[in-house]
Amino acid sequence: MTYQHLKSGTDIRGKAIGSDAALNAATAERIGYAFIKWLESKGNHQIHVAIGRDSRISGEAMLNSCAKGMMKGGAHVLRFGLCTTPAMYQSLHHPSLGLSASIMVTASHHPSNRNGFKFFTREQGSISSKMLNEILLTMEKVQIPEQDASLASIEDYDYLGVYCEDLAAIVRKKLNTDVNCPLLGLHVVVDAGNGAGGFYESLLKDLGAWTEGSQFLEPDGLFPNHMPNPEDPIAMRSLSEVVKHVGADIGVIFDADCDRAAIVDGNGKEINRNRLIALVSAILLDKTPGITVVTDSVTSSGLSKFIGEWGGVHYRYKRGYRNVIDEAIRLNHSGINCPLAMETSGHAAFQENDFIDDGMYLSTLLICESLRYKKEGKSLFSLIDSLEEPVESAEIRLAIQAEDYHAVGLKVIETVMDHATYNKEWSIAPDNREGVRINLSLDGGIDNAWFLLRLSVHDPVLPLNIESDVAGGITLIVKQLHQVLQGIPDVDLTQLAPYLQ
Repeated sequence: MTYQHLKSGTDIRGKAIGSDAALNAATAERIGYAFIKWLESKGNHQIHVAIGRDSRISGEAMLNSCAKGMMKGGAHVLRFGLCTTPAMYQSLHHPSLGLSASIMVTASHHPSNRNGFKFFTREQGSISSKMLNEILLTMEKVQIPEQDASLASIEDYDYLGVYCEDLAAIVRKKLNTDVNCPLLGLHVVVDAGNGAGGFYESLLKDLGAWTEGSQFLEPDGLFPNHMPNPEDPIAMRSLSEVVKHVGADIGVIFDADCDRAAIVDGNGKEINRNRLIALVSAILLDKTPGITVVTDSVTSSGLSKFIGEWGGVHYRYKRGYRNVIDEAIRLNHSGINCPLAMETSGHAAFQENDFIDDGMYLSTLLICESLRYKKEGKSLFSLIDSLEEPVESAEIRLAIQAEDYHAVGLKVIETVMDHATYNKEWSIAPDNREGVRINLSLDGGIDNAWFLLRLSVHDPVLPLNIESDVAGGITLIVKQLHQVLQGIPDVDLTQLAPYLQ
């Protein structure tokens, strides 16, 4: 049996509820067993591994079955239970645990009927796509024994307590204090979306913050209130409304496994995507001018201008948080000072935090800065007053209806690039590193609109991102692009129709 259909980038993901579930107890056990055998093939022996989960309803069963498979493979398993993805990564470097690897059972922001597995090793951190292929191939080949391996074990361990202690230490370090309640005077609303992050409210309260209005803190894998997704408009609107209602200074929201976050300011304004990257960049550039900030490819022209005006360098790279992080690490190794890798989805990784994309580390940094600015009688969010935002923006997803969707996608991108060579209104962006990004000059302006067409990281889809500083610019761009693409087979252009009326 092949398991390649479970692959999603560097993770395993699939339906986990119902009779047709691709992820069931038997599959989870096989995943655990194959992971240990794969680790052994890489020279690991006497393997100690940890496993945790988010709040989704299939999580506990998936965790227990996977742990059983790892024990049959001969591993000593620490079962963390409810945890966060960043904590699972961080645990690999905890000196007293001696872990070789860890697994997080999560499907991030996806619906409650889905689940998945994220894999980490002490040497590699997040595993690569190639490594996941090897694990999936191992799943196909292994025969799982009936009995547990001798000397293997499963032990319950509360790692969230350790993780909270580390976050509390970060707060005191950032605020340069050793008092018990360093966050006194700050009102923070936490929205955990019924994911794994509800404990963060208790941590902030213990540190002195006022947390009235915090909501959806109880883990509930059905996600009854809104999707745990910092990009979801309903989720962001819910947080915005409660922050305004209770008069908080700042609100924070996490996805289900807490590797992503977004915030709202005291007026309820949503600070996510380009705004969030701009805010974090300004905080870092205020301390260290000249740094480079790596982002994904769909960030705005206004963000590039903003970072440049603050004395920094904006470096766009490929979509996908691991791509962004790995490129930032590579730039640092080449001698370029790059302390931040950040994707518009809310994944933020700091060099000072070992480039772990940790939504709670990001939120803790912003909470500390918010208190520092409040004590000075200023607003942290005034830092992004000069960020220019587009008049119009849109993301349109064009489905590819061919088995070899990768080849079709490359043909589409090549066609757009060819058209740009003789269309005087189009110019390929100089920092084009994924798909094709085209700058346009509309209504007599200069580079006042752009679009990016690229292949999706996971799906047979061509996402099309468009921004315009001119009203009606998106319609003009879509009409031009439609003319270029309409002759290419196997590309569904029906999603462009609303912009062609």
